Amino acid sequence: MAPFWQTGMVTHENLIFLGAGFLVGVVVCLVFQRLGLSMVTRRLASISAQALQANSTQFLDLADHYFAGYIKEARKELDIKGDEMIRSVDPVRQALDRYENRLGQMELERERAFGSLTAQLVEMARTQESLQRETGNLVKSLRLPHVRGRWGEITLRKVAELAGMAEQCDFTEQLQKGSGKGALRPDMVVHLPGDRNIVVDSKVPLAAYLDALESTTKEARKAGLLNHARQVLAHINALSAKEYWRQFTPTPEFVVLFIPGENFFSAALAQKPDLIETAIQKGVILATPATLISLLKSVSYGWSQAKSHENAKEITRLGSELFQRISLMAESMNLLGKDIERAASTYNKTVGTIERRVMVSAKKLSNLGIAEDRNIPEVHSVTTGIRNMAVEEKQ
Repeated sequence: MAPFWQTGMVTHENLIFLGAGFLVGVVVCLVFQRLGLSMVTRRLASISAQALQANSTQFLDLADHYFAGYIKEARKELDIKGDEMIRSVDPVRQALDRYENRLGQMELERERAFGSLTAQLVEMARTQESLQRETGNLVKSLRLPHVRGRWGEITLRKVAELAGMAEQCDFTEQLQKGSGKGALRPDMVVHLPGDRNIVVDSKVPLAAYLDALESTTKEARKAGLLNHARQVLAHINALSAKEYWRQFTPTPEFVVLFIPGENFFSAALAQKPDLIETAIQKGVILATPATLISLLKSVSYGWSQAKSHENAKEITRLGSELFQRISLMAESMNLLGKDIERAASTYNKTVGTIERRVMVSAKKLSNLGIAEDRNIPEVHSVTTGIRNMAVEEKQ
């Protein structure tokens, strides 16, 4: 069997054997050195040094061979692990590639969206500027009394139409009563069932409210709103003094002051919380579009109920008239039936006379051979009776 250093096979037992030999040599050298045997010591030291050198060289060769194989196996295993790691990391790399592509798309979409948003903001700024100009023009227009009055009238008419009322049927606009200085012409007169009326006025003052909107300080705004409430109260007093209900009779003893905006009414009410009570005491009912629609809806419902009642009365009248006509027709039919009965009776008598006086002679002539190609048909009497029509008398 060849020595293990020739076979190249290194085992733990061989390494232990070499290490033990190395230690024995060292121990022997130390022993002889202690004994003072200089020659032997030198000889053994030389032998030990040679053995130690040989063992060291052999140990190093074996270790190098062993570690070379280990390193080779480690490299092979490392290559395998590296391939496995590459395969395991590849999905992550692909996901990162997709993520990078998606980030690029999102960036493009963001740039397009930002461009669109910028365009929309520019358009919004233009619209806002145009709206400010239009609002300014509207405010200037509403400061003119005739424009403000016309706007209130148009709004009032829209409210009436929303409530389902028709012109010249349920309400009348600009109806004038009287002449000269005492003439009154309210914006609208709402007609109630029973020939009653409700007077509506829409000329509410808005100048102070518009001043408050254009105020730049809190104090000026508050003063403008307070002045607005005072102007509304002054208009209430003016309407109360006109006493519309005396000119449009029969009319409830109040007039409706139409305020064409909830904000106008709430602003005045915030400054004077007792405004509603004060107006009622003076015979003036404050109404915004919402409350006026409710009022006119009630009036419209009253009109529909009144029309339904009138229709029911008309149906009753027509039913009574129809009953009378049917009764007359039944009487005429009964008279006709009696006439038919008399005619049938006369007919039957005539048939009897013919049978007794004429048909006997005719049969004799037939037996004698006269008019052999033709027979005299038999004449029958009428036996069906005539049915009379019975109509129950109206109670």
